[in-house]
Amino acid sequence: MNENLLTTISIPTILEIGEGVLTNIHTIVKSHGIERVVILFDEFSYSFISNKIQPFFDKKNAMMIKLPSMMDIHNLVTKAFELGDYDAIISIGGGAVVDYGKYISYVRKLPFISMPTSASNDGFASSNCSIFVNGKKTSVPAKVPFGVIVDLTILRQAPERFIFAGIGDLMSNITALYDWKYEQQKGVSTVNAFASMISKKAVNSFVRTPMDDIKATIFLKELVSSMTMGGIATVISGNSSPISGSEHLISHSLDKIAKQPQMHGIQVGVATYIMAKVQNHRAERVTKVFERTGFFSFVSTLSLQKEEFIQAIELAPTIKPNRFTYLHEKQYRDQAIELLEKDAILVDLFK
Repeated sequence: MNENLLTTISIPTILEIGEGVLTNIHTIVKSHGIERVVILFDEFSYSFISNKIQPFFDKKNAMMIKLPSMMDIHNLVTKAFELGDYDAIISIGGGAVVDYGKYISYVRKLPFISMPTSASNDGFASSNCSIFVNGKKTSVPAKVPFGVIVDLTILRQAPERFIFAGIGDLMSNITALYDWKYEQQKGVSTVNAFASMISKKAVNSFVRTPMDDIKATIFLKELVSSMTMGGIATVISGNSSPISGSEHLISHSLDKIAKQPQMHGIQVGVATYIMAKVQNHRAERVTKVFERTGFFSFVSTLSLQKEEFIQAIELAPTIKPNRFTYLHEKQYRDQAIELLEKDAILVDLFK
């Protein structure tokens, strides 16, 4: 067999998801030969968490840094080379500081350990990061994290909107996979069967979880575990297709045109419901999850603008013209817009 045909992928070496693992972080990293670390925080996590873990780290071996909320690629490269000799980079906080740490470790060729403080999206486990390049938010390559450490106690303390956003982002695997298959049928893309299987297993495992309490340990653990699997699927495929399709194009469009864009996962979740109906694929399952978790009830409080969603649907194909999702065809864009006018759930959400 030609060894060049074999695919080598990276997966996290450290995977710790549980209650109270924050105060054990020093032991976890040390057990993997990591002694000297840079720990990055955003403003909230620094004030809330840094003092809880500082006593466990020798000051000579741990540098704790609070990063500003707005850093571009030039700031990050500069920061990367200001750092001394360390074994790994750890990010503790929201999506921005996780992406910053991911890129800094990529530049410095150091292992990166991701410790998200909310379950709002799957970026904590993916191989890409979203940072500002020339004033524009851009997806740039990095590496899959060497470690993923998630303290469910901290996730539970975050506002519920972060959990709802995570639910919306994870459920988009369903419509994204259907778009990917559609692209293959049109000769535009080739589905990686293993990446597709991982993404599908991730969301299928999640939808079988009890959903009467979104802050229950079993629910949060399943949500985070499934998101991690989705991140690994993108490493296998080499692109975001296993977890990102037409529903993400709508969200990216809303980021451009909406007066007040909502959280990424919230926009993606609403767009997932729309596209599941358009694709006529697992729409009933998507509906049940969003009803049982309270996602729809939460979204109904946000004053979403129907006209903005209509514009976003029309704009969606221009976001990634090299792809060919359902929304790249006018007949399906028309169907999506018609749903906004006639679908009972959507009419209620946009009233």
